[in-house]
Amino acid sequence: MQVIYGLLAHSMALLADAGHNAGDVLALLLAWGSHAMSQRGPTERYTYGFRSTSIMAALINATILLVVTGAIAWAAIERFFDPQPVAGATVMVVAALAIAINGAAAAILARGNTEDLNVYGAFLHLVADAAVSAGVVIAGLLIMLTGWLWVDPAASLIISAVIVWSTWGVLREALKMALHGVPEQIDPGAVRGYLQALPAVAEVHDLHIWPMSTTETALTCHLVMPEGYPEPEFLDAVYVGLQQNFGIGHPTIQIERGDRPCKLSPAHIV
Repeated sequence: MQVIYGLLAHSMALLADAGHNAGDVLALLLAWGSHAMSQRGPTERYTYGFRSTSIMAALINATILLVVTGAIAWAAIERFFDPQPVAGATVMVVAALAIAINGAAAAILARGNTEDLNVYGAFLHLVADAAVSAGVVIAGLLIMLTGWLWVDPAASLIISAVIVWSTWGVLREALKMALHGVPEQIDPGAVRGYLQALPAVAEVHDLHIWPMSTTETALTCHLVMPEGYPEPEFLDAVYVGLQQNFGIGHPTIQIERGDRPCKLSPAHIV
């Protein structure tokens, strides 16, 4: 609807807002699709299942939104050199409807799991949309009162900047997850310190922490314990500690006595 009225009103600001709203719809669809895929169990070929589809969805959504924003910003710059009359009243009414819709959707989404990068990204987009639509209303009012045609492309560029600001963090975090980087909320030094301080542990090496999805984290490491393999209760307590202290729910730990050199012990070897 916004696209149609944006074209009829010759408003780049309204088209920019429409592009942002379309990005939100895409984010929600991708989040829903990735959630459905992540519920599928592991297979012989995909031994972790399809949990990482949530990371791919966040990355795709952020990338597409930035590309669309770039196209809108370029068109807005061209409009400065070729101004066209803008129907300010139409812009105001349509943008006001968008505020109501986005505000209601953001309130509903806030009740969900905003720790999920996909859900959090979609929530941010909806909140930003409501704020952006408010700016479009103001732009439409200024055009009606003053007749300044440059206000429309200027508002479009401001909207584009808001979109980039709200999306960049999600893109950066999704890219880090796609590269198996340690999730932002986990301090790898603290994890190493926790493992190193465990009873009878002389050394920790080959420590890896990576996201299995936007909400699940895995860990593998070698613990050197000269006294030999510990009681089963030891590992149970370590698993509970990793989950409670760091949110790491899928640890795999290998115990070594340290009587033979491990080829994976040097920090530069993966």
